Amino acid sequence: MKKLTTEKIINKLLTDRLIRLATVKESHYWFFYLYMNHYVTVETAMFQREMFSLTEDIKNKMMVVVAFRGSAKSTIMGLSYPLWAIMGKLEKKYVLLISQTQTKAQTMLQSIKSELEKNQLLKGDLGPFKEEPNQWGSQTLVLTKFNARIATASVEQSVRGTRHNQYRPDLIIVDDIEDLQSVKTKEGRDKTFNWLMGEVIPAGDASTVMVVIGNLLHQDSVIKRLEAKINDNKIRGGVYKAYPLIDENGVVLWPSRYPTYESIEDLKNIYDAVTFNREFMLKILPAEDQVVREEWIQYYDSLPPDNYRYEKMGVDLAISTKTTADYTAAVSARVYGYDKDMKIYILPSLINKRMEFPEAIEHIKLSSSAIGGGKPIEILVEEVAYQSAFTQQLKSDGYPSKGVKIGGSDKLSRLSMTTYLIKSGKILFPKNGVEELIRQMIGFGIEKHDDLVDAFTLLINEIILDKRRPASFGIWEHNTKYYSGMR
Repeated sequence: MKKLTTEKIINKLLTDRLIRLATVKESHYWFFYLYMNHYVTVETAMFQREMFSLTEDIKNKMMVVVAFRGSAKSTIMGLSYPLWAIMGKLEKKYVLLISQTQTKAQTMLQSIKSELEKNQLLKGDLGPFKEEPNQWGSQTLVLTKFNARIATASVEQSVRGTRHNQYRPDLIIVDDIEDLQSVKTKEGRDKTFNWLMGEVIPAGDASTVMVVIGNLLHQDSVIKRLEAKINDNKIRGGVYKAYPLIDENGVVLWPSRYPTYESIEDLKNIYDAVTFNREFMLKILPAEDQVVREEWIQYYDSLPPDNYRYEKMGVDLAISTKTTADYTAAVSARVYGYDKDMKIYILPSLINKRMEFPEAIEHIKLSSSAIGGGKPIEILVEEVAYQSAFTQQLKSDGYPSKGVKIGGSDKLSRLSMTTYLIKSGKILFPKNGVEELIRQMIGFGIEKHDDLVDAFTLLINEIILDKRRPASFGIWEHNTKYYSGMR
């Protein structure tokens, strides 16, 4: 049988309505190519074909797609997919479009409405799409012929319990629900993520398909959290796809749009390096004033069997349970070796909680004993005002503790003095259990809370200045004087 060329296939589909209808019902790609070819200005790329394939695979229940700016991800997933999902083989009945603001969500809906009103081929094949009184507006469209609804919502809006007739949302498109401002702090990232998990996902049912699309704005963003859940198989039918403009092998993913080296260079000249890498390469570059960079963090799989010396715990105290209060934070470490062979292994036993005085005492005591295998390890507590009473209480209860005076050094300086040790692998971190500490270090100066960073620097500085060891190591020989106010 002679293989048909793409041109002959298109001609056949355009001239034979029955074949065309059968084809577009099964294929999202051909639905888009035939009815929305006004969006096709250059040859479709392979990664875009993969997007279409993702939507056609009924096994996919959550699709998280990150792609470079201008990749057509919103056109494919936010415009074409809702229409095909209703009119094609999926036969969805209630599509919910969600964006960061209602204005953005309404813009998505308006693009869909425009196709229903002006796309003559689409109207002729699958219409009519009659405008129903009070059913066609800025926030909802009802397609009576298909007994289907498309509605909008924005971040933090309540969507649980919403229905179209007997149908709960069976396709949810989440497009750009974060921006650079909302991802700046952990509180902002938590707020968006908790709303998605607690409000949006429960709005659907077992048959619901969710698509989350956007750009990579932060290593702890909603998209990165969903990626982690998908990789850990914690989301049924989850698939994560990332499409940078240039992949790790140096291949341009959309060669028909960017055919030459010069076309890429022209693009780079429009943006600064940070923006280009974030928006097109899907890489988060550190800000110039970032104290600790993610790529500096080095991990260990297990603790060494030899050269063990001791363990210590650093505590940053905050005696209050008010929601505006700081956290009581504790970071512990095990120290191995001496001098230039000395290494500090941070332990996966963080404390980071708002607590009153009695609860904080008990948490610290329990953790100290657990880390020491029944024998309490030394507890270092910043000695400021009432906190000396905390140290005295620990001592009276039989727990080795020490009040540490920070002196005149500020938080930024104390953290900066640990960076050489982090970058050189003198300080190592477990692969699990200290994620919040690392988040606070990487986001220092931006994140609202830095209590774990305070506990960490208190601990590290005391270990380095410990007079029990025979010599200082690394740059610390030259900086002991800087910390003289701590002793």
